[in-house]
Amino acid sequence: MNDAHLHMVVNHFPIIGTILAIGILTAGLLNKNQSIINTAYVLFIIGAVFGILSMNTGEGAEEMVENMPGIGWKIIHDHEELAEKMALLLNVLGLLSIIALYLNYKKNTKEKIVSLFILAIGIASLFVIQKVGTSGGEIRHTEIRASSQNTSAEKIDKDLDEK
Repeated sequence: MNDAHLHMVVNHFPIIGTILAIGILTAGLLNKNQSIINTAYVLFIIGAVFGILSMNTGEGAEEMVENMPGIGWKIIHDHEELAEKMALLLNVLGLLSIIALYLNYKKNTKEKIVSLFILAIGIASLFVIQKVGTSGGEIRHTEIRASSQNTSAEKIDKDLDEK
């Protein structure tokens, strides 16, 4: 398994796991079920760990693809910048989830406030999460790049004009 493959293996869980954790946390809060809430906390923690792994494998993946045709420094740099922001958010969510698990274990009433704060940060992070996933996909999937969509539309218009 090379660096790019390893990066592909670990980079999906922080995105999908965070989305699942937000849904599970919401369900737990609505149902007032501490087991469900704790499950969400564990998912946030695992998401943070996979986010760290993803950041640590990104450099090796970059080295493998940066000189390939159609892939330039800018698209990789943009993805890297967004990924750093996402990693920070994941680490905050993971750390707060550890604190919330501890508060829950100690039966501290502040755990409810922390869980709402985690939910708010999780929902706010969805924008960055979506951007990171899209920018990562655009590196090798040129068909989803905005520039290729414009080019395709322009080509279709030109072909129609010629007919």
